[in-house]
Amino acid sequence: MNKIENNKAWFFVIPVFVIVAFSAVIPLMTVVNYSVQDIFGADSAYWTGTEWYKEMLRNPDLQAALLRQFAFSFAILAIEVPLGIGIALLMPKKGWAASAALVLVAMPLLIPLNVVGTIWQILARTDIGLLGWSLSSLGMDYNINANAVDAWFTIILMDVWHWTPLIALLSYSGLRAIPDAYYQAARIDRASRWAVFRYIQLPKLTNVLVIGVLLRFMDSFMIYAEPFVLTGGGPGSSTTFLSQALTTMAVGQFDLGPAAAFSIIYFLIILAVSWVFYTAIMTLQKDKSAQQ
Repeated sequence: MNKIENNKAWFFVIPVFVIVAFSAVIPLMTVVNYSVQDIFGADSAYWTGTEWYKEMLRNPDLQAALLRQFAFSFAILAIEVPLGIGIALLMPKKGWAASAALVLVAMPLLIPLNVVGTIWQILARTDIGLLGWSLSSLGMDYNINANAVDAWFTIILMDVWHWTPLIALLSYSGLRAIPDAYYQAARIDRASRWAVFRYIQLPKLTNVLVIGVLLRFMDSFMIYAEPFVLTGGGPGSSTTFLSQALTTMAVGQFDLGPAAAFSIIYFLIILAVSWVFYTAIMTLQKDKSAQQ
């Protein structure tokens, strides 16, 4: 007998495809179309091929912004991942204290991005801001509007404060998923806390850390609102990241063709580096599993 297939499930899937098409695929194709044309108006466009791509790859300002973007992303990952794991290890595991800790840790994540920039802009002021006033009281010449090092320090500190809770919550969920039998076996073997962390907790956290690292890298690589509100990209262009350079090109200068080409390059860089991160972490996990 021929097997009768029920295709009614497609009625639930098709709306998703339609939504994705209108929210992602069609805009992406529009950007690709703009990236190979010189746009002069609604009805005035001329074919340029790959010229905009070549120009963007040779643009020294965008190259400098790309280096700043990589430096920022790797810096915050190097700080937030270990710090988030450490916070998760210190959080209570049971009772009302665990619930209270989860709420307190999650609070920075609830604040809108532009509000975060405004909060830290006030904190960085040397007259009324807690951070700026404290550093000035210690004799430091702290000024995010004149010193690039101070601006970078403040932006990284702001991002660590805002997004470390995400890594902490993901790590906490991973730790809570580890069966008690592993800890009981470790106690029987008189394993040290470092041995428990290295051989039990860290391997079990690999999956959630992959998610956390990928999310934080992609988000940090697209950061815009917080540094724009805090420093405006200054002093000079020392904190102008790729997203701000792209916005200036597309909205400020209305260079749609170059901006579209740059956005495609931007997207491909994020995609490629995320794939490298994922492949490296999963390969490392397989090697550890093979050794065990």
